[in-house]
Amino acid sequence: MDSQHWHAVITAAQAGDRRALDELVEGWLPLVYNIVGRALNGHADVDDVVQETMLRAVGNLASLRDPDSFRSWLVAIAMRQIRDRARRKTPDRLEEAAASDFAELTVLRLQLEGQRREVAEAVRWLDDEDRHLLSLWWLEVAGELTRRELAAAVGITRQHAAVRVQRMKERLETSRGIVRALDGACPDLREVTGRWNGRPDSVWRKRLARHLRGCGYCGGTREAVVPAERLLVGIALVPLPVGFTLSLALGGKTAAAATSAATSAGWSAKLLGALTKPAVAMTAGATIVAGGAYVVTQPPDAPPPRAAVTPTATAGSAPPRTSAPAPAPAPAPKSSPSATKRTDPYGTVVDAVDRAPDPNARPAALPRRPESGITSTGGPKAVMQHRGDSVTLTGRGYVLVRWQISPGSRPGGLVMPSWTGLKGRLFHVASGGSRRMDDPLPGAPNGYATGMGGPDIGYAVLPPGTQQMWQNEYFYLDGTVTLTQNERGCDYGLAVFPSNRDAVDKDINEGPAQGAIRYGLVRDTGTDSAPVPQYVTRATPADPATVPQRSRV
Repeated sequence: MDSQHWHAVITAAQAGDRRALDELVEGWLPLVYNIVGRALNGHADVDDVVQETMLRAVGNLASLRDPDSFRSWLVAIAMRQIRDRARRKTPDRLEEAAASDFAELTVLRLQLEGQRREVAEAVRWLDDEDRHLLSLWWLEVAGELTRRELAAAVGITRQHAAVRVQRMKERLETSRGIVRALDGACPDLREVTGRWNGRPDSVWRKRLARHLRGCGYCGGTREAVVPAERLLVGIALVPLPVGFTLSLALGGKTAAAATSAATSAGWSAKLLGALTKPAVAMTAGATIVAGGAYVVTQPPDAPPPRAAVTPTATAGSAPPRTSAPAPAPAPAPKSSPSATKRTDPYGTVVDAVDRAPDPNARPAALPRRPESGITSTGGPKAVMQHRGDSVTLTGRGYVLVRWQISPGSRPGGLVMPSWTGLKGRLFHVASGGSRRMDDPLPGAPNGYATGMGGPDIGYAVLPPGTQQMWQNEYFYLDGTVTLTQNERGCDYGLAVFPSNRDAVDKDINEGPAQGAIRYGLVRDTGTDSAPVPQYVTRATPADPATVPQRSRV
């Protein structure tokens, strides 16, 4: 940021310039939001802590003697509010779930991939103290803060900060290894995580780290591990979410109360008018409105709208039929029920047993479907290890279901997971993960010949007519559905991730040239005749394992 420019803006805001204050808030709010969001990993208190930080900064701006130290001063205020929030919370409140996981938000909004994505996801495994420090170090290596400012915000010397950062980085690297291992197919890891509830914490970080140190399968990587600081250099700030609201009217007080409080704090009448006056000014992606509410109406770096997609019967972009009734031909469908069925083929194509493509056969082009995002009751990564575990998915977009089969723990017949309570449409669009689960595993440990098992430990056996799964199976949902793990015979686990088309496309195009066994497979036709998953129903049976293989939807 241009220091001379901000020196002038801050000086003008201190003198009561309304536009300068508007620019100051708009310019520095994203930095505060990133620090607090990453320190608290998107906890429900993020908005409150951000608001309290900005309120204190605005309320005490007149006392800042050196405008050039504004950034250090603002970051220190943010860190004090984070620490104050931790002191106010009881142990029970500290266990509350995140409102919107900031690690996942970082991945999606900044479109991180590969090892950059791995670093963002590893943050979940850090303790609060390490996460607070990382929220500053991340911005330091991204060029938003200096080491001096980091040390000042934490309240320690630069030498002590160097030691603290180094220790935090060591735990971050351990956490990166855990993320890689959980995304892998280590047969022994299934036993280690048998009682894990899927929630990252320091206890499980230590347990999984012990496994990694002694496991040749998890310890090896297909690519060199790049240091985290090299991955984070130049990464932009995570944009503020649409609809983020920041009330600057001194804690949401009335205009009169705000005026009184601010006047006693030394604010000029001119600046007070800016804070309490109804609509003020539009800024780049934000507006200050009545009562001093700062509302983000568009992310600062929002991508341009995508080109229109030709709607299918599920697109929902066409007006309802009742709004434009057809003229004379309208009665025709009534006299020909079979014709009506042909116009809506959804549910008539169900995947069946198929042969694996040639390992070197590249997948067909993956069609584009509209996507606005998927929400999951299991969060950004639902791990289902036991019979009866389930996750409900809602929205329009892509979903990854990742398989981990463990016949070494218990071989035998595999009772497939099922999709129940479907409202809307669900398609099986692609298969990836660099291998089918029945592919031979070169140098596989502990008696495994393929991902389905081996002669020394036994095999996972699919029901007759069931399609062989790949490591990663991708689905497209437009509506809501529940996926249930029905483990009764062979031991297996599922990990469910909301995803996006670009991630699917990248996965299926990872082929033998990158050290994988095979390229992926595109199943999507781009139409309503694309395959639907096996074991899917609109009903909600008492026992999801009873859903038939070729259920009608």
